[in-house]
Amino acid sequence: MTALACVDIGSTYTKGALVRLPDGELLGTAQAPTTADDVVAGLLAATAGWDAPVLACSSAGGGLRLAVVGYEELISAEAGHRAALSAGARVVHVTAGRLDDAALAGLRAVDPDVVLLVGGTDGGESSVLRHNAAVLAGADWSVPPVVLAGNAAVRDEVAAILRNGGVPVTEAGNVLPDIGRLEPNSARAAIRAVFLEHVIGGSKLSTDPRLRTWVRAVTPDAVLEGVSVLACRRVDAEQPGVVVIDVGGATTDVYSVPDPDAEQTALGREAVGVPARRRTVEGDLGVSASVHDLRAAARAEGLPMPGDDPLALGEAAATVALRRHLRAEAAYGPGGASARAAGLVVLSGGVFRHADADAVQAAVARIAADAGGAGSVLAGSEVVVDRRYVLAAAGLLAAEHPAAAARLVSEL
Repeated sequence: MTALACVDIGSTYTKGALVRLPDGELLGTAQAPTTADDVVAGLLAATAGWDAPVLACSSAGGGLRLAVVGYEELISAEAGHRAALSAGARVVHVTAGRLDDAALAGLRAVDPDVVLLVGGTDGGESSVLRHNAAVLAGADWSVPPVVLAGNAAVRDEVAAILRNGGVPVTEAGNVLPDIGRLEPNSARAAIRAVFLEHVIGGSKLSTDPRLRTWVRAVTPDAVLEGVSVLACRRVDAEQPGVVVIDVGGATTDVYSVPDPDAEQTALGREAVGVPARRRTVEGDLGVSASVHDLRAAARAEGLPMPGDDPLALGEAAATVALRRHLRAEAAYGPGGASARAAGLVVLSGGVFRHADADAVQAAVARIAADAGGAGSVLAGSEVVVDRRYVLAAAGLLAAEHPAAAARLVSEL
């Protein structure tokens, strides 16, 4: 048997899980502060003494920031969010229509890692897509890599415009090939490829060439895969769905797989509808880097103002994030299973892992009593804490070692 070091390079801490293969036994866990100037140093510290190959994911530097440039705002925003959902990206900006100087300045101001350029159904309107490509190609600043996922009839032409302007381009299938039909999977794969090539492969996180061979995914992507593994293991449960609330220093992420059976057939879906897997990232809900924004958000939601106690901050972040997740879910309209139907809720993040079990139970009871929406998810559900941080590791293993991933989530 061999072992594999599954590592999550976070914004605050780098966390490792040593997993035996092929059976998936968890041999040990460790963590070390993330070294912002060069994340490899923190990774090596977290895995010190482990004689095992490294498989990693990363959200260091705030994760993958995605901007969407499209034709019509609502459709472009929806396409961007769907494409970002399981690509581990966070949509930080959406602009639609013909880019002008103001719109270009707004795009530059958000400093995205990737631009998703969309517009037009296949064979349909193409002038806006052409125009926006020309504006990006002619910008007097270094435009980040572009994932081109618009009208396929002019894909080659538009890609050439961008490349001639020195903009890196990755081509993908149209996210909206026909009216009412959203196909984000090709764009998701392209976003992942751009992340690995330009963010991990570049010098943003480290100049050590080993990082590029170790990192396979953005952390939210890996965690979502781990949540899916967990949900599939629970498919025969009376309430099989899973919701995970991951509270971090900078963001709070909510993952929901309310219908594992739907997850198995998600790739075959063509019509726009409720996605089987859902993830929301709240960039203003963090217990350290975003603590001032967290308090403002809690106040806006009418919640008690959390003080400096980490668990109180985590409770507030989880409550607000769940409320927002349910609002985003409602925006898809009726149909599909809801996060409210989940039979298992997993709390993740240091504020929960390192807290006293009785204190966590009391916090869970308060969230479950929340009448603003969050309580509808926790009330009546089993709630556990991912104290050994296995979900990201399981997600990293899921594709090549599915049996080991399934065994690993049993550690919850």
